[in-house]
Amino acid sequence: MSLWTVERLGRKGDGVAVGADGTRALAALTLPGEGIEGEAADGRIAAPRIITPSADRVRPICGHYRACGGCSLMHASDAFTTDWKRQVVQTALAAQGIAAPPAQIHVSPLMSRRRAVLSGRRTKKGATVGFHARASDVIVDLVECHVMRPQITAALPLLRRIVTAGASRTAEVTMTVIHGPAGLDVALRGGKPMDPALFQTLAALADEGDLARLDWDGQAITRRAPALPMGSAQVVPPP
Repeated sequence: MSLWTVERLGRKGDGVAVGADGTRALAALTLPGEGIEGEAADGRIAAPRIITPSADRVRPICGHYRACGGCSLMHASDAFTTDWKRQVVQTALAAQGIAAPPAQIHVSPLMSRRRAVLSGRRTKKGATVGFHARASDVIVDLVECHVMRPQITAALPLLRRIVTAGASRTAEVTMTVIHGPAGLDVALRGGKPMDPALFQTLAALADEGDLARLDWDGQAITRRAPALPMGSAQVVPPP
């Protein structure tokens, strides 16, 4: 196995590793300064083994983390993540000739993301719903998530039933899920064409899950306006 040293992180959070011969490759779930072991293929080290861990490395709290592509830096401390975000902004500004160091960087707390774009696919036994695995079109079927708001995570069984009801087994669907004061706003794209039977099924599922709105490829079942507070205004986002 080849030995590598992680030089820095790329803008998407993958480590940029340098081999003994100067070859560079991307390595997910690594941090700058770490010594790793693995073989590169197509510019990526698929399963790097950490030989020398960084002092900024922490234990991820999510059981899906190693496979799921929804998060990229749960293995890094908050202090490291804050500094890395600052560097990303400064580098982007400097590339345009702008010298304006950020005054403050915000790191979102766990279980605070109110919007998630999930993928779904109907299967023989039901459906899978989640994020894609890293560098893959395989969907990681979520049973927990420490980034999304708990209300979205709690709705995963309902989302699977929605996918089972109206998705094709030959195509993947995308669901944008937003949690707001009115409840969940779900917009699905890539489902089967709407017909009276499907509409009735989806309406029943929306009632059962107390969804504010369920939009099916542009056809909305609205039980109440999914307004979001933006300053002093209440704004209903487009589905």
